[in-house]
Amino acid sequence: MGDSRAYDEWAQRIAAGDWIGHDVFYQAPLYPYFLASVYAVAGRNLLLVRIVQAVLGSLACVCVALAGRNFFSPRVGVAAGLILALYAPAIFFDGLIQKSTLDVFFLSVALWLISRTYNAERATPSQWLPLGLAIGALSLTRENAIVFTAVIAVWTFVAARARGLALFVAGVAIVILPVALRNSLVGGGFYVTTSQFGPNFYIGNNPNADGTYQSLRFGRGAPEYERQDATEIAERELGRSLTPAEVSGYWTDRALDFITGRPADWLRLVAKKGALLVNATEMLDTESQESHAEWSLPLRVTGIVGHFGVLVPLAVVGIIAMWPARARWWVLLAMIAAYAASVLMFYVFARYRYPLVPMLVLFAAAGLIAAGDELLARVRSTRRAVPRLTRWPALVAVATVAIVSNWPILSANVMRSITEHNLGAAFQADGRYDEALEHYRRALALQPDYAPAYNNMASAFRAKGDVRQAVSTYEEALRVRPDYAEAHYNLANALLDAGKSEEAVDHFERALRSMPASADVHNNLGIALAGQGRLKEAAAEFRDALRLDPNSAKAHRNLGDTLASLGAPDESIDHLRMAVEIDPSDSAAHYDLASGLLEAGRLDEAIAEFRAALKLAPDNVEAHNNLGIALGSQGKIDEAAAEFKRALAIKPDFTDAKKNLSMISRLQRR
Repeated sequence: MGDSRAYDEWAQRIAAGDWIGHDVFYQAPLYPYFLASVYAVAGRNLLLVRIVQAVLGSLACVCVALAGRNFFSPRVGVAAGLILALYAPAIFFDGLIQKSTLDVFFLSVALWLISRTYNAERATPSQWLPLGLAIGALSLTRENAIVFTAVIAVWTFVAARARGLALFVAGVAIVILPVALRNSLVGGGFYVTTSQFGPNFYIGNNPNADGTYQSLRFGRGAPEYERQDATEIAERELGRSLTPAEVSGYWTDRALDFITGRPADWLRLVAKKGALLVNATEMLDTESQESHAEWSLPLRVTGIVGHFGVLVPLAVVGIIAMWPARARWWVLLAMIAAYAASVLMFYVFARYRYPLVPMLVLFAAAGLIAAGDELLARVRSTRRAVPRLTRWPALVAVATVAIVSNWPILSANVMRSITEHNLGAAFQADGRYDEALEHYRRALALQPDYAPAYNNMASAFRAKGDVRQAVSTYEEALRVRPDYAEAHYNLANALLDAGKSEEAVDHFERALRSMPASADVHNNLGIALAGQGRLKEAAAEFRDALRLDPNSAKAHRNLGDTLASLGAPDESIDHLRMAVEIDPSDSAAHYDLASGLLEAGRLDEAIAEFRAALKLAPDNVEAHNNLGIALGSQGKIDEAAAEFKRALAIKPDFTDAKKNLSMISRLQRR
């Protein structure tokens, strides 16, 4: 579902041979290439992918354990490895077709490498290159992880001076530069990893932002819409075609306008994002941990304490306990701060904050060990030097963080509702409409005001042929969300199916207010206007559709048919010919072109197009009849009679063919 489906489809294209691609990367590329490598070796085996990810997740636990040993102590290392192994979201993410497993694997490797090289006396120059490779790979799975490069570069220079820094930077460059070069070649500009900075920055920083993901157009959060909507809106506002860099720049400027123009509102938004960042609830983007836990005993059990509401306060305990030795681990705290800031720059998802977990786990393990030592020392009443974690400033700090982390902000029912809706959409995309409807009903039972579930439910009804139910369900979506442009568009199409073109026009026009750059909306509005006999207005809409999408075969055909009715045969034929050139498999377009050519007296061309239409649709009685007329007009009486007979064999009561055959028969008798 969602990004998982997009990654899978992308990986299949790569495994089929499209290793370079054609556009600037919009999403981080390493994970789909990882999937493609598995597919290329073993075929598309998602179970194998999950097993490989489980192995990588297990190795991450080992790396975190080794890092904990090197930074703090062997006991802390064991505790850190166990905490990550039993951390519920880590188990959850390893089972998804998602890049989160690679995020934490590469970061855990980096933490282990840092722990081995944290002081110049123990480090050798060759150890810095693998660290750069790990951070470079991490940046190709999680774009904002590139902030680690700056933090580690400073620390590397402090620990190993220029040579260590050069090796670290070389390692990062070895991984990043080929992607930047590839983007430059296909996109004509410099893009380090992807071109989605601007849209994501705006989504997280605009007057309507709430700290979580909000699609640029309501209800269009699927990966296939994100780049399209960002580009269409930017190009409409600026009135010209834009490169990916210009699209990103447009959205960046809009976000900066909000930040500088309304600083107080922006600071409140940042505070809300900060609360979401440390909250116990895992903010989903497609499927929720709560939904998976209904089917998974390990998730249900480990989820009781394995969440941010426990991890973050424990990490604070560890930071307080280990503070006297901060010279050994300050780089960890700097990395946490830098990465947290990079998430707050955008918006909060569970998988966006997930890379914080390995670093927090190290401190949480240190906190558990220190707290245990202090408790044991008090029980034994010894004078052993242990951290004074029970001093009131420490208690206040930990209690405050615990309250903030566990304060109810997000509803678990909402999380499950979104998952049910997305699952329904996935079934619907596969044509499994009854299963889709069942999941939409579950989504609405959990969240009765969830407009996208009504919209997609209505689309499933329409696909099943139940237009009446589809119309009423679309109307329910609009009752919940009156400005839902896609629901207006879908309702308009359903009204067209029901023969209510006047009502359809109204809803198409409402959809256009939010989606003026949609060729499909203009085209279908034209159909509705033509159904009312408003042909000049219909032609204008078809022309708008072609201005936005010059290669739309259906818009060319619709405009051609409308121009024929308006008495412009030559232009009509031009557009109909363009329609069949773009889509040679469209029998109806061949038929319409043939009819126009027949009316214009261009018989040879008409006959060729009627034959092309019949090759694609042999049972088209109108095409047989009109082909007969064209042949008869050339004096080919026997061939004409054969076509009229074929039409009558398909439809015996076809009046026109009967009349034409009777006329031909009289001619034959002469």
